[in-house]
Amino acid sequence: MFTGIITGLGRIVAIQSLGSSSDHGKRLTIEAPAGYLDDVGLGDSIALNGACMTATSLDLPQNRFTIDISAESLAKTTGLAETGPINLEKALRAHDRLGGHIVSGHVDGIGRVTHFAEVGESWELRILAPRELGKYLAYKGSITVNGVSLTVNRVADLAGDEGGTELSINLIPHTVQNTALGQLAAGSRVNLEIDLIARYVERMLGDTHNNISKKP
Repeated sequence: MFTGIITGLGRIVAIQSLGSSSDHGKRLTIEAPAGYLDDVGLGDSIALNGACMTATSLDLPQNRFTIDISAESLAKTTGLAETGPINLEKALRAHDRLGGHIVSGHVDGIGRVTHFAEVGESWELRILAPRELGKYLAYKGSITVNGVSLTVNRVADLAGDEGGTELSINLIPHTVQNTALGQLAAGSRVNLEIDLIARYVERMLGDTHNNISKKP
């Protein structure tokens, strides 16, 4: 489990294929900030842009670690198949502060940035989320964008062929400067994870007939 509070800004520095076909995944080498890996052990969970991954090797002198990501995970996420900056968060410990919200590290869908611009002292980020995630998004609710816990300021369900739900988020300068969100631009794709509580509320109150397997 995670909180959506980014604890380090890393960089994917190398990508190695784990096989010759599209069914094979990749091995990523990530460079972390100095000292970031001092309390990390093999097998520990680290979220990369909001996707929970397992550290498969550690190179402490070089501040680097590797993860193996499957073809399925690559297909369901974005930003993990090319080199560049990446948000890092170590798994939540029982005595840690829950500064953001409860985050599982499981990406629910990929959104597209429609607008990212400075407004006064902060930044407005608008994202078009897939239509199926719209019912989980609410004014002042929580959402995780590339692993960052953020508050939704506005929600608009869009009609037409594009469809989907556009959400607006306000980013303070600290968030822009200390996460990889500052690298976004209109057209960028981002990993989205909906609020865990919203997921369970929809399950309890929504129409679940098509999701429940009935025993004869």
